[in-house]
Amino acid sequence: MSLDRTFVDIPPYAQTAFEVLESAGFEAWIVGGFIRDTLMGRSDNVRDIDMATSATWRETKRAFIEAGFSVHETGTDHGTVTVVIERHALEVTTYRVDGMYTDSRHPDTVSFASTIEEDLARRDFTINALAYHPCKGLVDPYGGAADIEKRVLRTVGDPPQRFAEDALRILRGCRFASQLGFDFEPATFDAMRAAKSKTLALSRERVSHEIDLFITGSHVHDALLRCVDVLAPVLPELVALEGFDQKSVFHCYDVLEHTAWVVHNTPAHPLVRWAALLHDIGKPAACYESDGVRHFRGHPEISVIIGRGLLQRLGYSPKFIEQVLALVRRHDERIAATRKAVKTALRDLNGDTALFIALCQLKRADAMAKAPEYRMRVQTCDALLDILSEILAAEEPFTRSGLAINGNDVIALGVAPGPEVACALDAALDAVIEEEAENSLDDLVSFVEAWISSR
Repeated sequence: MSLDRTFVDIPPYAQTAFEVLESAGFEAWIVGGFIRDTLMGRSDNVRDIDMATSATWRETKRAFIEAGFSVHETGTDHGTVTVVIERHALEVTTYRVDGMYTDSRHPDTVSFASTIEEDLARRDFTINALAYHPCKGLVDPYGGAADIEKRVLRTVGDPPQRFAEDALRILRGCRFASQLGFDFEPATFDAMRAAKSKTLALSRERVSHEIDLFITGSHVHDALLRCVDVLAPVLPELVALEGFDQKSVFHCYDVLEHTAWVVHNTPAHPLVRWAALLHDIGKPAACYESDGVRHFRGHPEISVIIGRGLLQRLGYSPKFIEQVLALVRRHDERIAATRKAVKTALRDLNGDTALFIALCQLKRADAMAKAPEYRMRVQTCDALLDILSEILAAEEPFTRSGLAINGNDVIALGVAPGPEVACALDAALDAVIEEEAENSLDDLVSFVEAWISSR
C-alpha cells in the first residue's frame, strides 16, 4: 500500500469548520478514522468527521453560532460539541489529556491540553493517532501512516497500559482487524489476550456495538479465527467451536472455521451475520459419534437455545432476537425450488419476505462453506430467490392478507367470530398454496363452505 501523506481531500463542510475556528483565533485539526481511511483509499466508507481544536467547548460553540451554524452540547464534560454544517454533523473536541482509569473504561479526570501532539498521545492505536490540516499537512507522531502501509495494529505507547486504561480498546482492536484486514503487532496482541477479562466490566451496549461492527467487517473470517480467544469473555459460546472436527464427508473445516466462512459469505448486515455466527453454535452439544462419523441431529434447536441466551445477555431487542433465531432454526431445513415450497416457507415466516431473503443468503453461505463436492445447494438457494421474485411479481398469496376472501366473508358463511375464523382462513391459504383452490372469492367461498361442513 502506497500512501500520499501530504494531501487529504477533505469535504467542503469540513473546510468551513476550519475557517470558522481559525477566523476566531484557534487551531483545528481533523483527527481519527477519516484520516486513516482516506490514507487507505476508503474515505467513501467514512460517515463522520471528528475535529480537535485548541478552543474550549464554550469558545467552539460561540464561534459556530456567530457564524450561523447550530451547535449541540453532546459531551461537554470531555470538551465535545457537535456542529451541523450543510446537514453534516461534526464532533469538535478540545485538545485533552486523560487522567487515571480506575474503572478500565472512563478516565477519572480530563484535563485540557495545549497541543495536538498531547491530544494524539491518548489515542488507542497508532493508525488512529493521526491529525491533518489542509495547509500544515499530516501530524503522525507514532508512525500510524507506516503502520497503515504495513497493515498492522499497534497501540500508542505501552500496550498493557493502553488496555488497562480502557478495556473497550481490546474489542476495538478486534473490530479494526475485521474491518481493515490488519494483523496485530505481537506485543499488542499479547496484551489484548492478557487483559481480555477486563472486557467483562464493559456495558452490554458497548460490547454489542463493537461485536456488530466486528461481524460485519470485510475481513471477518480471518479476524474471527485470530480473535476468538480474545473475544472469549464476551462470546464464550464460540470457544467450543474452535478445533471441533466435524468428521463428516459434508465438511472440510472444523466448526469454527466453517462458521467463519459462513459469516464472511453472507451480506454485511447484522441480522444475517448474527444468524451465521450462531447457526452451528449448538453442534458440540448435539454431537454424537458412530463408526468414526460425527452426527449433529437437533443442532439447530440447541443453537437456538444457546443463541437466545447470548443475544439476551448482550441486550438485543426481542424482535431482533426472534428474527435471528428464526433463521438459525430453519437454516438446515430443505426448501425445494418450487413455488409451493417457497410460498409455504413464506407463510411460516409470517410473510416476511426480507427474512426469507436472509434465510436464502444464510443457506447459500452455509452451502459454500461445506466440502467442495457438497456445495451444489448454492444453485438451489439462487433458484429460491428467483422464484420469490416471480411470486411477488405475480402477486400470488402466501399470507391471509393476500387471499381473495377475508374474515368478514368467513363470518358471513356462519363461522363464529374468534379463533375459528383464523382457522378457516389458514385452511383456505393452505389450499391456495397447494393449488387445491383458486385465489378467487367464489372458489374460496366454496372451499370454506366445504371446510365448515367437514368439521
